Amino acid sequence: MKLAALGEVMVELAPQAVDQGNGQKAPSCFSQSYAGDTYNTAVYIARGGVDVSYVTLLGEDPYSEEVLTRLAAEGIDTSAIVRLPARCPGLYMIQNTADGERYFTYWRGEAPARELFADPARREVLKAHLNQMDCLYLSGITLAIMNPEARRELLAFLREYRANGGRVAFDSNYRPRLWASAQAARAAVEEFLRQTDMALLTFEDEQALWGDERPGSCLKRNSEFGVAELVIKRGAEPVLLQVDGTLTVVDVPRVSSIVDTTGAGDSFNAGYLAARLRGASPQQSIAAGNRCAARVIGHRGAIIPRADYFAAAAVAEASC
Repeated sequence: MKLAALGEVMVELAPQAVDQGNGQKAPSCFSQSYAGDTYNTAVYIARGGVDVSYVTLLGEDPYSEEVLTRLAAEGIDTSAIVRLPARCPGLYMIQNTADGERYFTYWRGEAPARELFADPARREVLKAHLNQMDCLYLSGITLAIMNPEARRELLAFLREYRANGGRVAFDSNYRPRLWASAQAARAAVEEFLRQTDMALLTFEDEQALWGDERPGSCLKRNSEFGVAELVIKRGAEPVLLQVDGTLTVVDVPRVSSIVDTTGAGDSFNAGYLAARLRGASPQQSIAAGNRCAARVIGHRGAIIPRADYFAAAAVAEASC
């Protein structure tokens, strides 16, 4: 099975605790990496043994070059990535609370990924590439950074793609600052959910976007949108799975050491999609998603080193 993920990758600055010499540690420096919601998911899906293509726009700068190098090291196809002269990726900085929860500061206004699906000539080439895929993955952030005309073109393409047998996976991943208004975000997200086969949603985002007080309203709304396979992530609370109208509640194993929750939802999505594309059931795929997320939140930053990731996977398998 082949999957293409569409979105943005940015330069990531993550705090690192530095020993001050008096037994105290403070996050007085930052390590540099690269991340972005669909990029994170693409990396972990590839580590799960699925053929992945990443679709974005980059610049012709050293940071963009490093992104391509890292994607290649993960075995991810970069042939659909377009590079624009005199441009460079956006940047974001992570800050963490004591319990590992994270919040971000962004600098991304001129990021080339904002031109995704915008140029007619590039769009036709990209459509031919995407039509070779079994599944497409995108998010609310993917939609938010695109201009309205590009979103309409992508939506029209997804209708044709699904009519020809392709599957679409979507995470609403609502970030208010990227949208002109919540109303505009709801309108766009609804259109794309109506072209979604597998929705991997975070209840906190659904509350912020739709005003849900309880998960039941989220389940009902997405059923009305026609989403056949719906996963609602709720942090440490049980995952809700609704497939063709049948609801299943799946417990989330306790994670003993949480360092940084950056990328938790993205990595869950990766574990889930990798398992589903390899033929696992939705219930089995939730377990795979939980395992993947547990490895990631035990490390700092969205993308943990390959060696650490596979070492954690080996330890988890040995303990089963």
